[in-house]
Amino acid sequence: MKNLLVEGVLADVDGVRRGRVRIEEGTIVEVGDSSGKPDLVFGDDCLVFAGMGDVHIHARDDVSRKECHKETFATAAAAALHGGVVHVADMPNNPVAPVDDALYNEKESLVRRGAFPVHFTLYAGIGPGTKPLTRTVPYKAYMAPSHGSLHFSTLDEIDETLAFYQGEAVSFHCEDPLILKAKANEATHELRRPPEAEISATKFALNMIEKHGLTGKLCHYSVGEGLELIADAKSRGVPVTAEVTPHHLYFDTSMISPANRTIMAMNPPLRSPPDREAMLNALRDGLIDYLATDHAPHTPMEKAKGAPGLPHLDTYGMFVTWLLVDQGFAPERIAEVCSANPGWFVNPYCKEQFGRIQPGYVGSLTVLNLKKPHSVHRSELRTLCGWSPFDGMTFPGSVEAVVIRGQLIG
Repeated sequence: MKNLLVEGVLADVDGVRRGRVRIEEGTIVEVGDSSGKPDLVFGDDCLVFAGMGDVHIHARDDVSRKECHKETFATAAAAALHGGVVHVADMPNNPVAPVDDALYNEKESLVRRGAFPVHFTLYAGIGPGTKPLTRTVPYKAYMAPSHGSLHFSTLDEIDETLAFYQGEAVSFHCEDPLILKAKANEATHELRRPPEAEISATKFALNMIEKHGLTGKLCHYSVGEGLELIADAKSRGVPVTAEVTPHHLYFDTSMISPANRTIMAMNPPLRSPPDREAMLNALRDGLIDYLATDHAPHTPMEKAKGAPGLPHLDTYGMFVTWLLVDQGFAPERIAEVCSANPGWFVNPYCKEQFGRIQPGYVGSLTVLNLKKPHSVHRSELRTLCGWSPFDGMTFPGSVEAVVIRGQLIG
């Protein structure tokens, strides 16, 4: 069914009101008091958002198939739908990294062949000596070693490479490689990747955005002290946005123990309780622009060996209810960081427009029930890696329904 009339409490950036959304041929054609008998009616316990998007995931699928034991495009799509997410942007740090037109097209062909209901936007990678593609795509620059081989040894090397990317949209993993090298022998993961590495890299990234005329995004931000740098850059008109992850909003260093230390490893690492509170406030107040998961589906065995990152796609919608119910976020703000802003980011690369409950936008919706608590159980997860850091935890709400281009899913 591509034609659908939905009634419920609509939550968008411009307000919350009960109304109807008419979807025809997969596109929203009318919003308001549309006549006729609705196909779907959601009660006042639910909020209907434009389909939510995650602008930072690692599906791990590429032409090499070397890491498909932990996630494929198919399982990432299933996990996304389970979490109420209708579109995702996949990072390029694969065994075969998409750094040129041919490699990018090969990776994109895997998505096209799958014909998944979830829309995938693909980042191209920036590494030493790379050049921009001949088409318009988003890019990712890894300043320091992370999963994969796309990283730089010095900041000067990054500067020289970014000179070729004038005017492009570049997302930055902000950790200074020289500081990480100097701290490599520290006792813990948090000490080996300290806050000063992120702050130094933030200053550098903001300088690169201005120097090379980039549209910049700072990924998985985690250090409270660095927020002032972002605020100052925005006040001066620097085109920069920032993400924050569920783990940097929910966990902090006080929650790390010998029993969970390897599970709680990610790049950048967990920070202090004041840093966590600063991230929550920055997301709530508008300084941080996206709730982006950095979904990293390493297997339990890989995590036991120190693989950095956590899987979050399955729990995206439930986590959002924690922000709404327990953290007091306004629905309009959630509509901004989970729907409108992700749509703004991916729409230049899409044939359809995501992010708003307005005529002309794609007819995809995420419906959250704020009065239906749900506990996370491994048996319900769709991610191929098969686990969640929230396993056994109960969130105050759940995903009630997902509509994809006028079709009710599940």
